[in-house]
Amino acid sequence: MGILSEILAHPMEQPGVEEYDVLVIGGGIAGMEASLDLAEMGFKVLLVEKDPSIGGKMFLLSKVFPTLDCASCISTPRMAAVAHHPNIRVMTYSEVKSIYKKGEGDFEVEVLKKPRFVIEDLCTGCGLCEKACPVIVPKEYDFGLRGRKAAFIPFDTAVPKIAMIDIDHCIFCGQCELACPVGAINFLQKPVLYKFKVGAVVIATGYRLFPITRKKEYMYGKLANVITAMQMDRLLSPTRPFNSVLRPSDGREPMNIAFVLCSGSRDRTVGNPLCSQICCMYSIKQAQLLMGALPLADITIYYMDIRAFGKGFEEFYRQARDMGVMFVKGRVAKIEPAEDDNIAVYYEDIENGGRLRKAIHDLVVLSVGILPNPGIAEVFKNAKLEIDEYGYIKQPENYTSPSETSIKGVFAAGCVVGPKDIPDTVVEAASAAAQAAAYLREVRSK
Repeated sequence: MGILSEILAHPMEQPGVEEYDVLVIGGGIAGMEASLDLAEMGFKVLLVEKDPSIGGKMFLLSKVFPTLDCASCISTPRMAAVAHHPNIRVMTYSEVKSIYKKGEGDFEVEVLKKPRFVIEDLCTGCGLCEKACPVIVPKEYDFGLRGRKAAFIPFDTAVPKIAMIDIDHCIFCGQCELACPVGAINFLQKPVLYKFKVGAVVIATGYRLFPITRKKEYMYGKLANVITAMQMDRLLSPTRPFNSVLRPSDGREPMNIAFVLCSGSRDRTVGNPLCSQICCMYSIKQAQLLMGALPLADITIYYMDIRAFGKGFEEFYRQARDMGVMFVKGRVAKIEPAEDDNIAVYYEDIENGGRLRKAIHDLVVLSVGILPNPGIAEVFKNAKLEIDEYGYIKQPENYTSPSETSIKGVFAAGCVVGPKDIPDTVVEAASAAAQAAAYLREVRSK
């Protein structure tokens, strides 16, 4: 058990109970859209996000498919709008611990606010503590491609832009305290348990990436030049770790790149038989961006089926083929090391008799599938939130009321109910907000 875990086990209780119309759990694109829609309708919203900043995973992306619009240009204005809306209170680095339904339109909620070991009202986001800190650890927001300090601001456009101390890696040297011009560092800060009353709940806890180390035959974590698609998106992003797309082992620009689709999706051997719905298109997006970043590189996509089901998706796929991206139909059986830190890919060549073939690439990208974030059902203490066999929230009325759950007054949006892309997530968030507003008006009119 780390230092932070021990500290979190003994929170202080904030006296009193605050009231809000709606609790939104999750500050990604779905949670932000639902919060803004409800706030614009005049409802008081409490938005709780477990990470130090709102924004979710969208702001980590380079561009979105199939339009290739800038992802951060879409998400960053929404982050600012949420933070400055008078009807929205944002609690970051916080977790909902329990929800009790006391009656219709009446939920009691406990939220644990974890300590940043920085006084939020004093911190100006200057970053001097980060510059002074001597400890370097892998940066979560870059999926370990570069490091961060133990005293750090999560990223340049974080909302709120407030520093925090990674207490489990801190060596207590005091350099951050000496560097802080406003005296905001406080190593004695405690977690605080808040109590709220809300009328409705919107769940938008998003997804987590499939733990690709479970596919041992793909050698992720053992071969430096086998990376995940999220790592590739960071390499392509405007806020990327390096000035170019470089392979991790030697910092060289890769000239022969492979994508392995369905890495952790449509695979009963690892317990995830579902299609993640986004992997084909985000891989094609990355392939197109690589053609621009590395014009001389050869790009190969190994696939079982290309599922280009959305508006403009088929054209996007054909555009990639016309640009020179090679599509090979066949599941990759295993990956092994080759000479010069290159990667040997063994695959079934379905279009040519199903033979086992071998290809050499200098960088392999695993198009990792997605899974639901676990544990949300356990938050509801006296009402049962129904979950399907794959861990997603059940929708009793998929067609007439797509955002409703098994608990009246609790709504869900985004990947928490199933895999989907960003436009579908935004539409579902708007639906959840509309249904939550209708529910509150119905309850309060009685």
